[in-house]
Amino acid sequence: MIERSPFGNRRSWRETIARAILVFDVPMLLVLMALASIGLMSMYSAGGGFDGRFADQLRNYGVALAAMWLLAQFSPHALMRLAVPVYVLGVLLLVAVEVAGITSKGATRWLELGVTRIQPSEMMKIAVPLMLAWYFHRHQGWLRVRDFVVAGLLMGVPFALIVLQPDLGTALLVFGAGFFVLFFAGLSFKLLIPVTVVVTLALGSLVTFEHDLCEGDLDWVILHDYQKHRVCTLLNPGSDPLGKGFHTIQSTIAVGSGGTLGKGWMQGTQTHLDFIPERTTDFIFAVYAEEFGLVGNVVLLFLYLLLLIRGLTIAANAPTLFSRLLGGALTMVFFVYAFVNMGMVSGILPVVGVPLPFMSYGGTALLTLGCAAGILMGINRHRTLVQT
Repeated sequence: MIERSPFGNRRSWRETIARAILVFDVPMLLVLMALASIGLMSMYSAGGGFDGRFADQLRNYGVALAAMWLLAQFSPHALMRLAVPVYVLGVLLLVAVEVAGITSKGATRWLELGVTRIQPSEMMKIAVPLMLAWYFHRHQGWLRVRDFVVAGLLMGVPFALIVLQPDLGTALLVFGAGFFVLFFAGLSFKLLIPVTVVVTLALGSLVTFEHDLCEGDLDWVILHDYQKHRVCTLLNPGSDPLGKGFHTIQSTIAVGSGGTLGKGWMQGTQTHLDFIPERTTDFIFAVYAEEFGLVGNVVLLFLYLLLLIRGLTIAANAPTLFSRLLGGALTMVFFVYAFVNMGMVSGILPVVGVPLPFMSYGGTALLTLGCAAGILMGINRHRTLVQT
């Protein structure tokens, strides 16, 4: 029997609204709102308020918030049931992109569905850790080397398909999301030592023989020409200051010119003289750093640190292996996004087209990140419901 208040159904409406709000994890939501506010301020300063992007980004935040709210409703048990179908669907869509995808600017990354156009590689940032967490949960208690090999194959198939598009930036993000599941599942450090040695030798050789390796007619085989040029530009941006090195040079000038306190909101000269490329998307950190300086950067890093701490805390307190692995991996995806973007803008990593999480303009990446945050909130919410 439904309890009614003297004023009719007002109590039930209050309870409904309260339950809808309590779906969100308040500490995480507050951090995300702070990041979104900073992103909107930087975007408006960069010119987003005059070409419609500011309004579009408000809509994108609304869509991401709705996705976050929806995913927070799902229990970890429900997510486990969806793991295999979502992964298989994602791989099939990636294959469809190879067969009948839309090519734009030399890359085939989109799939036309009639009513809309989708980028299947984005969903794999969620689908891969979801699938791997399901796999390790099913095999917990008797994990062997063979299980990590199978998990590596599950991760390698979408990685290879995305590299073929080509989209190395997204492929690395998908690989990173899967790798963190393997790492949290107990991947032996002994298996990482040979990989670390090979990567170290490769980077050392690249720096030592940069002049010979970056010759225009030398084919790197495993990388496309534009990817080769990005790496070579990172090593020596001055080799083509008005061409391939322009992005890196101008973004580092903007970051450095901010000084300690910055030039002030709407006062960035690199920004308003149109020297910063892609200033509302991949290079929005350069806009922010120029106007708010070192102090602002420290505040931003502190917000991302709070986000990571909250996400890892939720993962650590989760009751099942599936929840812990999935929560930990999705939290580290936030870290990879932020690290790669800030490194790219600061000139210590190649330009790979990775947005700054919850700040850069764009709907697809923001939706993916909103889904990841919603899953984390759902893990925490259902843990609390079980305890009560």
